[in-house]
Amino acid sequence: MPRVTRESSRPPCSSPAPRSARRQRPSRSPGPWRRRPPQSRCNVPDYFPAFLDLRERRCLVVGGGEIGERKARELLACHARVTVVSPCLTPELQTLARTDRLVWRPRTFLRSDVRRCALVIAATGIPAVDTAVAAEARRRGVLVNAVDRPAQCDFIFGSILRRGELQIAVSTGGRSPALAREIRRRLEPMFGPEYAELVEQVGRERAHARLRASTAVRRLAAGETVVARALEDARPFARREVR
Repeated sequence: MPRVTRESSRPPCSSPAPRSARRQRPSRSPGPWRRRPPQSRCNVPDYFPAFLDLRERRCLVVGGGEIGERKARELLACHARVTVVSPCLTPELQTLARTDRLVWRPRTFLRSDVRRCALVIAATGIPAVDTAVAAEARRRGVLVNAVDRPAQCDFIFGSILRRGELQIAVSTGGRSPALAREIRRRLEPMFGPEYAELVEQVGRERAHARLRASTAVRRLAAGETVVARALEDARPFARREVR
């Protein structure tokens, strides 16, 4: 069957239309997930604030110095199962190891140490070692924090104000830990030790109020009423502490 072609409406031997006269295709703007942040912020993470439940989870601290000690104690306070890898320990870490509060592996880091861990902290202060720890943790898909090396961190630590079960975390996204600490210090007089009992009291009253409420809307309202009443009672304490 002969091939049928459509004749062009352009006169023979005519030159193509100028580029400016051609029909321009509308530009396709990238979707919201394809847009990149401004160049000045490309290397600055926008951290997701979260509190992790590490009860009975295996956590590894590589480094037995003062920083490793502080991180190990924070993990123990969360009831994590802590292992410290280091040829030597601070006196406090030695005491924790002797009393079986944590596991001490008196040697240098091995890649197998990361196996089955939920969280890893590299705190040796030796760049090559901390880099190796972070690389192995990331290879295994384990959250890692390399102290003072934000580029090798999956998460960072904020400056924490604790009053019992009340925790207020202050972070500057790694830009100025000193500023985060100063803001936390200024918050301390506003939230004195009495807030530890306040949190427990609100928790008990909220549980009772929610049991009496018959619908989800009423349970929400009951919880908000308990909080408003408790904070009103706590104001004299806050004013007294700030003076």
